[in-house]
Amino acid sequence: MGKEYQENAAAAVIEEVNKAVIGKEECVTKVMAAILAGGHVLIEDIPGVGKTTMAMAFSKCMGLDRNRVQFTPDVLPADIVGFSLYDKITGKFTYQPGAVMCNLFLADEINRTSPKTQSALLEVMEEGTVTVDQITRKVPDPFIVIATENPYGSAGTQMLPESQLDRFMICISMGYPDIQTEIDIVKGNQKGNPVEQIRPIIGKQMLIEMCSEVEDIYMHDAIYDYIGRLIGATREHPMVRMGISPRGTIALAKVTKAMAYLSGRDYCIPQDVAEIFPNVAVHRIFVNAKARAVQITSRDVIKEVLAKTEKPSVRKGH
Repeated sequence: MGKEYQENAAAAVIEEVNKAVIGKEECVTKVMAAILAGGHVLIEDIPGVGKTTMAMAFSKCMGLDRNRVQFTPDVLPADIVGFSLYDKITGKFTYQPGAVMCNLFLADEINRTSPKTQSALLEVMEEGTVTVDQITRKVPDPFIVIATENPYGSAGTQMLPESQLDRFMICISMGYPDIQTEIDIVKGNQKGNPVEQIRPIIGKQMLIEMCSEVEDIYMHDAIYDYIGRLIGATREHPMVRMGISPRGTIALAKVTKAMAYLSGRDYCIPQDVAEIFPNVAVHRIFVNAKARAVQITSRDVIKEVLAKTEKPSVRKGH
């Protein structure tokens, strides 16, 4: 299957999801980029702006085996990774698969559950495996987590630990729609749930092939250097308590290639980095007490780092 056909398929997925998630084309494109880069996605915003709708639209559009868990305080780790059940007939324990045994796992309102349950996702998000009763099992390939969360401070929420946040490749915030877009959303919902009208565009094998093509996208050393300088600037910033980890650096390089792929190029340009950098960085940068005292946020730091870090001037093959 040719590369051009695969790129057209990626564009078709984005177009189909945009039918259910109106007016959020940039968010949809970035989520698709993270999926093609083999990463997990965190969608953070207030209730009712379409976080779950977007996640469900992607899961249906890609035709993958999917499971959804509505995270509440009583969800247990075993619900996520599975458990062993004693079989009286055989006299042995048999593994009962948990919700993550699928291609796309939708973790809805992930920050409403207990830290113990959240920690059950750490291994599977990083290693693609689950361990139950000292037996390690692989999850299906591909494996993607799309999680939604309400802002910290909303009723019933608690902060995700830094170690778990770091396992999400990107974090996006959808925001309120403008007036005309909101009217279009209302009109669209008069004919039923827009997600139910989404048709499958690609399947598991095609997604695997597309991810492989993204890995082959060319990245000049100057782009790698630009990524390194951006990451380094977050660690050295006087208002930052904790900058971006090496895992974040790897994530930025991978999703930069996916952004180039979605633009129809087989090579990266500095703008690919700059466009996705805020989404890779926002959940990985933690400001210090001095910054909080003067109301400087991680987004302010990201904007400053992007403005002060010089972009390289490169062309393909140079």
